[in-house]
Amino acid sequence: MSIDIELIRRSWSLVEPAAAKVAAHFYGKLFADYPGVRELFPPAMDAQRDRLLGALTRVVLNLEAGPGLVDYLGQLARDHRKYGVRPEHYPAVGACLIAAMRANAVDTWRPEYSEAWAEAYQTIADVMIKAAAQDEDRAPASWIGTVVAHDMRTPEIVVFTVQADYPYPYRAGQYATLQTPHWPKIWRSYSIANAPRADNMLTFHVRVVPGGWVSTALARHMREGDSLLVGPPRGSLVLERATSPHVVLIAGGTGLAPLKAIVQESVSLPDRPLMDLFHGIRHDADAYDEADLMDLRNRHGRLRVVHAVSRDQYRGSGETAIDAVERHRVYLDGDVFVCGSTDMVRETTGRLLRMGVSAGRIHTEFSPDAPISVGV
Repeated sequence: MSIDIELIRRSWSLVEPAAAKVAAHFYGKLFADYPGVRELFPPAMDAQRDRLLGALTRVVLNLEAGPGLVDYLGQLARDHRKYGVRPEHYPAVGACLIAAMRANAVDTWRPEYSEAWAEAYQTIADVMIKAAAQDEDRAPASWIGTVVAHDMRTPEIVVFTVQADYPYPYRAGQYATLQTPHWPKIWRSYSIANAPRADNMLTFHVRVVPGGWVSTALARHMREGDSLLVGPPRGSLVLERATSPHVVLIAGGTGLAPLKAIVQESVSLPDRPLMDLFHGIRHDADAYDEADLMDLRNRHGRLRVVHAVSRDQYRGSGETAIDAVERHRVYLDGDVFVCGSTDMVRETTGRLLRMGVSAGRIHTEFSPDAPISVGV
């Protein structure tokens, strides 16, 4: 990509302190200047503004990533198809984004910043438009998933399985966005808890978020036979990132889902890696997937499963998953996969680095319940 990264980052540093105002200004101008675009967006825009900021930060901080950034933009473009985004929408978005940054940087904004962003945005848009066009020839914008199993494992955690109406091309460890009929145009991301299957079955683990529209609908109002929409697969937390024969998987709560899928995939490998799976839960009753994990352990043959209970009623004080890794004196000589809440991933990654694990051996994904989206 021919992008002046220095100018882009210098200009972004000017507006980042006012990023929330930039996002609000951007959407206000976009909807005012291009009112037909409004119907592509959900009614409530608070979460959407946060996703724009997350995406901008990720792109700005990874402009040198080359193929990695191109892959991310391709995933983003394929995901945007489900909203009805077309090539003609990209120029409008770029123009309004630059105008919003210029307005909120006030006197510190320079004409060359606008030029650098226009060039960068056009390059990014070209990549995304091409990826979306290629995807249009081989996959639908979204899939219809029919609920074939729905099991409330705890009062707050549901495990359900849907069958996609069309082959769903994903890799173990990735996540999908879901939309329920109860909340049209509201998409939320959830990791897929099983490795790819020939019957197009997709299993999800969902914890009900207080005030969460989609998670509540999935847990409390969905039943077998119901349908929902499934967006294209996203994410890069996949087993092929590992290069060592020993893999440690550290999950917090329903962050177990993608790591379980990775273990399932490894069962079919001729030289399956030695695996240690640590599942952090709050209470013993939160071990919602224990039966499946024990069955998976037996089929795998080289898998150890450890539950770490943070609020242990018997010992008086509990432990987190990373505490359990240290207590069991796991030899961290290979790759480590971490998935859970943003705070859990941040704390666990920091501990692993202090324990001597190199950054290149630690694999994480952006929190599935806070997906990144540049546009709609």
